[in-house]
Amino acid sequence: MTLLRFVSALLAAGCLAACAAGSGESAAPSSVASSAPSSAASVEKTPEDIARQRVPQEQRAKAASLLVVGVDNYDDALWKLQQGVGGIFITSWANPELLSTEGRNIVALRREIGRPFSVSIDFEGGRVQRHAGIIGPRLSPREMAATMSPEQVENYARELGNSLRWYGVTVDFAPVLDVDAHGLEVVGDRAFSRDPVVAGDYGAAFARGLRAANITPVFKHFPGHGQASGDTHHELAVTPPVGSVVEHDLPPYATALPEVDGSVMVGHMVVPGLGDGHTPSSLDPAVYELLRSGDYPGGRPFDGVVYTDDLTGMRAITDRYTLPQAVVAAVRAGADQPLFSSGGALVAAIDAVDAAVTAGEIPAARLDAAAYRVQLQLLQTGS
Repeated sequence: MTLLRFVSALLAAGCLAACAAGSGESAAPSSVASSAPSSAASVEKTPEDIARQRVPQEQRAKAASLLVVGVDNYDDALWKLQQGVGGIFITSWANPELLSTEGRNIVALRREIGRPFSVSIDFEGGRVQRHAGIIGPRLSPREMAATMSPEQVENYARELGNSLRWYGVTVDFAPVLDVDAHGLEVVGDRAFSRDPVVAGDYGAAFARGLRAANITPVFKHFPGHGQASGDTHHELAVTPPVGSVVEHDLPPYATALPEVDGSVMVGHMVVPGLGDGHTPSSLDPAVYELLRSGDYPGGRPFDGVVYTDDLTGMRAITDRYTLPQAVVAAVRAGADQPLFSSGGALVAAIDAVDAAVTAGEIPAARLDAAAYRVQLQLLQTGS
């Protein structure tokens, strides 16, 4: 069943069954079994059928299920999950006990919550590797590409994925597919290369390794930060005109997306000639349409989960929008999972999405499609 047919059926039925309860299974290394059915009765159900059953029944619950929020510690994570969020993000300041192998950790959270949810982290290697003291440090992407073949990088990433999975992580916000154009500090050695072809080959290899360990890779930062005017953590950055972005920044996506079953993170850059020319990409419908359609050289339509970059930790967003405003704009534009590292306005953000759907500002079909993708990804990763 295609996503379009699923959404049509969902709308015709009014809605479907409540989320299936999670198994509360413990975190496991990459040897975790796939979601393949094990009985004759279950063979008749496709992943789409099962995911459809997991889509929350109530509109507000659907809205909550889209959100991925940063957590500080066990109690903070527990409260946010009790509000219905679809995933938690292990921030750099999170209490390391969440990644311990016993006690108040992710396994205990899964047991207490009793439903599927994702656990994500920023672990690229080099400058961006959260809780490396627990998970183990890795080389930067630039160092990987300079010292390893793509096959070696794939094995290196598989080992990383094994470690992430062991500690309960299911989603890694990596690899970076940005192409280092002119030494922008925020990109730099986080990029595999200044060559778009090399960046795509090594990014795909890293993603294959994560996927082999049953970790969902997240390619970032679409449509490309390498040529931007500045760092979106500190300011609203602008790329060159869209033609230059298509030529220089999108080739790695044309290589990696068809090859690896992963997700995509949309950055906060403004792309002249794409959309209205002043809205950050993460809130711009034209950017999501470009990604979904694959309408760029070598591109293919993309129907996986799409995240935003952090909506609370970056001034490209926070200087212009409140968190509820940003979350509503992101979902309306096409994001499936708005991401924010600090969740002080979590309830307000859920309420805002709920209200926007009721008012018709966000079409109900848009909410249904996002909730479906989120639930399907949870099913596929055994979260």
